[in-house]
Amino acid sequence: MADTAPLRLLAQDADDLAILSAALQDAVGKVGDIDYEPKARRLTVAFNRFRWEAGVRQRVRSALQFGGVLKVQTRKVRRERPEAVVELLALTFEPADAPGGTVTLSFAGGGDLRAEVECVDAVLADLSDPWPTPRTPGHDA
Repeated sequence: MADTAPLRLLAQDADDLAILSAALQDAVGKVGDIDYEPKARRLTVAFNRFRWEAGVRQRVRSALQFGGVLKVQTRKVRRERPEAVVELLALTFEPADAPGGTVTLSFAGGGDLRAEVECVDAVLADLSDPWPTPRTPGHDA
């Protein structure tokens, strides 16, 4: 099953975003890989994603991009340390004035990034060939 195709997923509502969240669970990246472009209203985050769907221990370089982003806020994310590593636990959407709301990227250790969006408009794409990794991410109960 390791020869699964690269992911190319689009999210346009909270249910779609839940699928992206599952695909990105335990993805790791650096704070410096978070890029918010206010004029373009775009937020892009690059990760090394664990390929849960492959059935083997692999990671792949992936990018998650949101359009229609009005504002971005972080909590407990050390922006002054671009080399600091973040591990994504989940993506969630809290609706506000339809179709807008807030997308939250929750990281291990209690940090998060909140993006106020006009609507859910997200793309997840694998960017590289996968490579083997010695560990499967684990979660304490």
